[in-house]
Amino acid sequence: MKAGDSELKSELDAALHARSELGSEYEPALVESFLEKVEQQLDSTLDRQVRRHLAEQRVTAARGTRPPQPLGNFGERYGFGIISLILAVPLSAIGASTADTGGLVVAWLGIVAVNAVHAARSWPWFSHRPGRKGSDWED
Repeated sequence: MKAGDSELKSELDAALHARSELGSEYEPALVESFLEKVEQQLDSTLDRQVRRHLAEQRVTAARGTRPPQPLGNFGERYGFGIISLILAVPLSAIGASTADTGGLVVAWLGIVAVNAVHAARSWPWFSHRPGRKGSDWED
């Protein structure tokens, strides 16, 4: 249990004790007072976390390194692969019917190229080129 949690627990105990002594007519004021203290605790915790995150970003920027970028979730990669295979059927049929084996080869080279570019997003040398910004939010 954290120090802030023990403070909130003691505040809750005090509010419940005060309610039992004062009666139910003061209950809304007691609840509102307790909720204000909870809100203050949450604000201070969130403020600390934001400051820590900003400090980590500044240190990372000062060192000239970038934090590791997420490689995309499994669902995105899996879904992209399934959609590629589904679209491969009609593309193969169109390529084979219009240009025989050459058309089939060109269709599959295009499918492989699109999947390779999608997979290359997770390669460190591809995603971090000098002079390329990762997003509009970076300096």
